[in-house]
Amino acid sequence: DFLPLKCDACGEVFCKDHIRYDDHKCSSAYKKNVQVPVCPLCNAPIPVQKGEIPDVVVGAHMDKDCKYNPAQQKQRIFTNKCLKPGCKRKEMMKVVCEQCGGNFCIKHRHPLDHDCKGSSHPTSKAGYAALMRASQTAFKSTGAIGVPSNGSLQHNR
Repeated sequence: DFLPLKCDACGEVFCKDHIRYDDHKCSSAYKKNVQVPVCPLCNAPIPVQKGEIPDVVVGAHMDKDCKYNPAQQKQRIFTNKCLKPGCKRKEMMKVVCEQCGGNFCIKHRHPLDHDCKGSSHPTSKAGYAALMRASQTAFKSTGAIGVPSNGSLQHNR
């Protein structure tokens, strides 16, 4: 079957077996068949001239023109130093105390662990809620009798 297909580079008509640029030795293939390799180190596009092998051109770029800086890749990640006196730990992210606003490591993040001077009670909201739950659980486990708001007596066990 000869189904006419028009080459988008040279404009001539070919069958399906010869429509590829290489199959009909298209003289205008350079206009359409363009490769722009990217340097794997600096991610810059590398121009390749007609007839050049892309791997060789990229290799030459890496040898002399590449702007890749290995020191830039090895940036410091752990930059947030703990403010607790004597502690030399550093964290990737800031761990800020809600009460005093200081930056601490994971070990000293709680107000009780860094002798917080921020507020009167050195417990976060979550810590306060945990203490309240613990005290209620202790109250219930002692077998005390609670008086609900509706007035009826109830024994909790």
